[in-house]
Amino acid sequence: MNYRHAFHAGNFADVMKHVLLVRLLRAMQRKEKGFLYLDTHAGRGGYDLERAATGTTLARKPEWPDGLGRLWPRDDLPPLMAEYIALVRDFDRNRGNIDASIRFYPGSPALARMVGRIQDRLALCEQHPAEAAALRDEFCFASRTSVHQMDGYVAMRAMLPAAERRALVLIDPPFEAGNEFAAITNALAAGLERQPAAVFAVWYPLTERARVDDFFVALRELALPPTMAAELAVGGEHADLKMKGCGLLILNPPWQFDREVEPLLRFMADVLAQAPGGNARIEWIVPER
Repeated sequence: MNYRHAFHAGNFADVMKHVLLVRLLRAMQRKEKGFLYLDTHAGRGGYDLERAATGTTLARKPEWPDGLGRLWPRDDLPPLMAEYIALVRDFDRNRGNIDASIRFYPGSPALARMVGRIQDRLALCEQHPAEAAALRDEFCFASRTSVHQMDGYVAMRAMLPAAERRALVLIDPPFEAGNEFAAITNALAAGLERQPAAVFAVWYPLTERARVDDFFVALRELALPPTMAAELAVGGEHADLKMKGCGLLILNPPWQFDREVEPLLRFMADVLAQAPGGNARIEWIVPER
């Protein structure tokens, strides 16, 4: 699977990931002390949805109308989801869009910077040269933010433990390599060794259930802290969809995080479904003690 961010910006998977990311950031901010936000596969930071609808050579059907586009005009959003939409609106307007329809969409780094406090620090990693250059341009004047052109998995060892002694790590790879789940498992092992109490969030696609289940089995061989998986499916097992859903694996989730996001997941399952059988669920890989 090739999951270059620009081609899929604002789709249902971005919505799910970013709604939960904002909640994680807010949960980290319940304490006054600052923390490190480490983004291992940061992409370019922001996306022009008009350009995102164009492939390398041919126009392609945009994906955001079935994701962000379904939420954009609604006035009945749950308050915690409305905050995410408000952040996206601010980003869009700050980029100069004055139309009623969305054009500019923030990536994870931009959302983290918008939510971040003066005492919070961002370290953004991107290995792809063109994406890293765009990311550097995006954040060249941002305080307490560093951009690194490097393998994000290597960053787990290079940047942890955080000087702040608190960290939120987002691992959101493009899933271009066949061994991506194994690489994630190894990276999590290294991250836990370096900073056991950090919050680690891993985005993953739901294309083949068996691959994800094998990933969970491999994870259980680690000395995991409390670990939960939040999943959103926009179609059932037999739906004619290349990607039927996605998940966010969270190690050391904040207190009662599952209770906070469960109604948001249910709302997204109803609004973003693309085929019969759409649903949402939370599974504890390692229950809270």
